[in-house]
Amino acid sequence: MRLGWITGLILIMPALAWMAIEMGLWTGTADKYAQCKNSAVAGGDDLGGPFELVNTKGKTVTDKDVITEPSLVYFGYTYCPDVCPLDVSRNAAAVDILAERGVSATPIFISIDPKRDTPTVVGEFVSYMHPKMIGLTGSPEQVKATSDAYRTYYKAHDADDDTYLVDHTTMTYLVMPQEGYVDFFRRDISPEQIADKVACYVENQ
Repeated sequence: MRLGWITGLILIMPALAWMAIEMGLWTGTADKYAQCKNSAVAGGDDLGGPFELVNTKGKTVTDKDVITEPSLVYFGYTYCPDVCPLDVSRNAAAVDILAERGVSATPIFISIDPKRDTPTVVGEFVSYMHPKMIGLTGSPEQVKATSDAYRTYYKAHDADDDTYLVDHTTMTYLVMPQEGYVDFFRRDISPEQIADKVACYVENQ
């Protein structure tokens, strides 16, 4: 009887070990952000990654230079007539709410219109939006590589017309230092809701 019990335990050990690993219990790597995450993660957890762009002073910077605290990353363009200013303003408001709660975060604007959005133009835009906002642009290749990493979409209309519009993804991405992308926010999420989410991630670091 005892031998049968031991044999049965040996047989189920692999299954138990697999379950423990899946749940993050075996190595103690359970997702510490589970309670903070949206139920459906846009594009999966492998979004983002290293990037190289140009800041408003014309200096080449990397993600490590820019993302030094929880950051709200948005891809848009300064000539955007309505959507971008509203989304970026909302992100700025979320950062202010977080500051009132003692949580420091950075709003980041990445241009997907490098033809018109020079470092100077982007600098004027972000300085108007929020004193902490970081503005980034770059060569078409740099911008595309960064956009591809976050799986965002953008396409310019008639680029021969100086007033052309650009279709683009309107998600905001929450990126944490050392950890990278952790969550996203759609346009219908309020500044207060964003602040609540960011605070949750910070509290569970």
